[in-house]
Amino acid sequence: MDVVSNLAFLLVLLAVGFAARHVGLLNDARSDRLTQFAFYVALPALVFTSTASKSLAAVLEPRLVLGFWFVLLSAAAVGWVVHRRESTPSVRSVAVVQSYHCNLGFLGLPIVAATFGGVVTAKASLLLGIGALTQVPLTIAVLVFVNNADANVRAELGNLFANPVLVALSIGLLSSALGLSVPGLVWSGLETLAEFALPIALLVVGASLSLDDTSVDFSTVGSVVALKMLVMPAIALVTFSLLSADVSTTRAGVLMLAMPTAVSTFIYATELGGDANLASANVFATTVASVGTILAVLQFVA
Repeated sequence: MDVVSNLAFLLVLLAVGFAARHVGLLNDARSDRLTQFAFYVALPALVFTSTASKSLAAVLEPRLVLGFWFVLLSAAAVGWVVHRRESTPSVRSVAVVQSYHCNLGFLGLPIVAATFGGVVTAKASLLLGIGALTQVPLTIAVLVFVNNADANVRAELGNLFANPVLVALSIGLLSSALGLSVPGLVWSGLETLAEFALPIALLVVGASLSLDDTSVDFSTVGSVVALKMLVMPAIALVTFSLLSADVSTTRAGVLMLAMPTAVSTFIYATELGGDANLASANVFATTVASVGTILAVLQFVA
């Protein structure tokens, strides 16, 4: 599919997921099953097939990782400065977190795979793993620190190492390094499962979007959207340009960092003292805005 077709596909499936949830077709139980299938089956299959089939030297690009870390921390710093005077800690923490925390798994990697494929997808898979080990601890730390939340941080961070995406990434990179081959029938099955990653992820994200509560400060929502969907991708474009990164690295890095804020930030906010209503509104607003901003970003990297 070309860029416009991909984005139209994205918008349609988000809308289908949103509508299906609000007419009762995607209730909590069905949404949970789809989420589990995407998280435990389709995404790991996509991560493994994209990395195991590429040479390790082509995937492990230092500028990709360094650029990702620099952009993530820069966006977090900008978010902190912009939102430091928000009225309450619960609002401040959510606004900061959602100004940098990207939906790398359920939107980023599947969209990269559908748009570019090949080594770009392998590099995006690496960023998905690096992101899980970087932005999740950072988000937990911000929420706990700002809200003075009572949380078992060690247990929260310990859950990372049971992440099936990280397991699939490790196995994929090891297979690449050792030159291991997968039987053709198994490989075909994994590729088929990987193809479900994007449509199922989009349905799940669409079903998670909510406009039920209007008691949030829309100026705060607007500033989060501006930082996450405009400022952060701009920092990414400049960073990878200054690093003289190759085309595949720039495509993977910029597109992954241009994703809307992750649905998981709503869960973290709810558990760690953040403003859940604001978190929900920000997820909705950045996801809807991403349809246009991703198209703009692709004009620079495609």
